[in-house]
Amino acid sequence: MSKLTLSLLDSSLYPQIWQQQTFSSPQDFLIAMLTGRITPDAQTFTKQLLANDVYIEWVNTTVFGRYLHRQFTAYSQQTEDSFNTDMPALFRQELTRHAQYLPQEQTLFFAGDLPKSVRQTKLLTTTVNPATAIINAQKMTTHQVSHSKMIVNQITIVGRQVLGFPIRHNKRTSERLRNEVLIMNFQDLRLVNEVTIEDTKKSNIESSILLRSYELR
Repeated sequence: MSKLTLSLLDSSLYPQIWQQQTFSSPQDFLIAMLTGRITPDAQTFTKQLLANDVYIEWVNTTVFGRYLHRQFTAYSQQTEDSFNTDMPALFRQELTRHAQYLPQEQTLFFAGDLPKSVRQTKLLTTTVNPATAIINAQKMTTHQVSHSKMIVNQITIVGRQVLGFPIRHNKRTSERLRNEVLIMNFQDLRLVNEVTIEDTKKSNIESSILLRSYELR
C-alpha cells in the first residue's frame, strides 16, 4: 500500500500574528521567543493548532497516542530483556506501517543535544510547537549551576520520504501541549547552522542560548 504525504502545516500557520507582531516563518517566530520579543506560550499556540484544520487532519490520520508512544520508547531502549528481544523491531514495523510521509519544508523542533543514537535508530521525537521546545530546553538547564546553555533545535524537512506520524494527545491533560511528531525513518540528518542567539552573564553565572538548525531527508 502506497503511503500518503501529510499536508504542509506551516503554510496554514504562517504568517503568524502573535502579540500584535507578524512573523513570516517558523524561524522568525522561534527567534522572537528566544530573544524575549514575545513570550513563549505553549498553551496559546496549542489552542491555535487545535483550531487549525490541517493540524486536525494530521492528528486524525493516526490512532497512536501518547501511551503507545511511551511503550514504544520503552521497548526501543530495552537491551537486556531476552524474552522480548524481537518486540522493538515488531513494534516499530507496525508503527511504520501506519506512518505517512512528512511534507517538504515543514519545520519541527526539539530541545537539548541531539541524542547520539538518533542517526542509527532513525527515530526522533519532535514538536510543531516552538514554545514547547523552548520550555523543555529551559527545564533541561535548571540544574546546571556554573554554565547554563539552553539548546533549541529546528528541523526542516527537505526529503520526500521522511516517515513519521503526529501523536494524538489527550486534550484534557497537560500532554496536549506537547504537540509531538514521531519521526520513524529518514536518510540523513544534517546540521546546517549553529548560532548563539544570546550570551549573557548574570550573578557570575554564564548563560547562553544556542539555536541549531538541521535538514532532514
